[in-house]
Amino acid sequence: MKKNSSAKNPNSIRPFSSIVFDGPERTAARAMLYPVGFKREDFQKPLIGIASTWSHVTPCNMHIDKLALEAEAGANDAGGKAIIFNTITVSDGISMGSEGMKYSLVSREVIADSIETVVGCAGMDGFVAIGGCDKNMPGSLIAIARLNRPAVFIYGGTILPGCLTISEASPDGPRPIMPKTLLDIVSVFEAVGKHAAGKIDDRTLEAIEQCAIPGPGSCGGMYTANTMASAIEALGMSLPNSSAQNAMSKAKVEDCRTRKAFENAITVVIALGGSTNAVLHLLAIAHAAKVKLALDDFSRIGKRVPVLADLKPSGKHVMSELVAIGGIRPLMKTLLDAGLLHGDALTVTGQTMAETLADVQPYPDGQTIIQPPDQPIKKDSHIVILYGNLAPEGAVAKITGKEGLRFTGRSIVLKARKADRA
Repeated sequence: MKKNSSAKNPNSIRPFSSIVFDGPERTAARAMLYPVGFKREDFQKPLIGIASTWSHVTPCNMHIDKLALEAEAGANDAGGKAIIFNTITVSDGISMGSEGMKYSLVSREVIADSIETVVGCAGMDGFVAIGGCDKNMPGSLIAIARLNRPAVFIYGGTILPGCLTISEASPDGPRPIMPKTLLDIVSVFEAVGKHAAGKIDDRTLEAIEQCAIPGPGSCGGMYTANTMASAIEALGMSLPNSSAQNAMSKAKVEDCRTRKAFENAITVVIALGGSTNAVLHLLAIAHAAKVKLALDDFSRIGKRVPVLADLKPSGKHVMSELVAIGGIRPLMKTLLDAGLLHGDALTVTGQTMAETLADVQPYPDGQTIIQPPDQPIKKDSHIVILYGNLAPEGAVAKITGKEGLRFTGRSIVLKARKADRA
């Protein structure tokens, strides 16, 4: 199906909406939009979609309706006419270990298809996609790649860590039995194991359950959402420092969709010790963008890029602590200075990656979250591509260096998830 007919349309700032709205024969189309707030003059403005992933299905997306309203106001103030529409989201954190997980990766395609459907059907001239969870972020990027019209991605942001202290009564006053502890979703999974092993009681397990997720935002470590947010910025498809500003770039989307941009994304994912899910999502986005990218590219880049970030789940720190010392921009500047990023790759701002990083200041002295390149946590990538009789076409493993070089043990083959719970 042909996606971009703007070349035949002389209306350069309204190449798609003019086809839907202009002329007496399109009167009915215009009439349908007066009830949702359009005025006569709005039909001469670029139509800008605001793709919101808001829902109460997960805390990752519970606040995105407010970001969508800000994006709508920004698009309108800039001379466009914005329309907010929604797509779905699901939560891996909720569905893991249940039959619901079968829907997880499929939801990425549903999200991409639904955004493409609305933007294409409504004749939107550009759009802003706002995401904050594992599958709606790559789903948004796949839609951006397919539609090939001005677009920018906005990240909903990471969650703050939970905090818990448990005390018991004693003659001398409350006695801490669990000192002040920062929590995230992995803390809950770990607590389940400790409870099963008899190391914590029901009261402690319930307290961790209730305190680990304190409010809106995506999971706090370098899990899939924060990994993909970093990768998307390195691709050049979100604004520098992942800020929620409402600006549409004059740069064409296809200019940002290059092999160099994807190599930058892979480099940042490796340096951050990011999720292996980035492999399957970046391959899917590259496919939609018609950029050649393969599993072996992760191995090739991984041989020269070190792991520098001490972030959960394999490290000590959560994403909010990285944000507090400057986010990922100083890391990207470090990678650029080390010759590991393509500085000439274009970003959605219209500037090159090097230009956007030119004034970035280094991390503060004494911080321990990001290591310098000459003192890496791991000298090469934690993302390892494996080949063998079990995976002749390749498989992905996360090897942080803490596992040792060999594992010997008994393999237990389960016929179904229910067998695991039996």
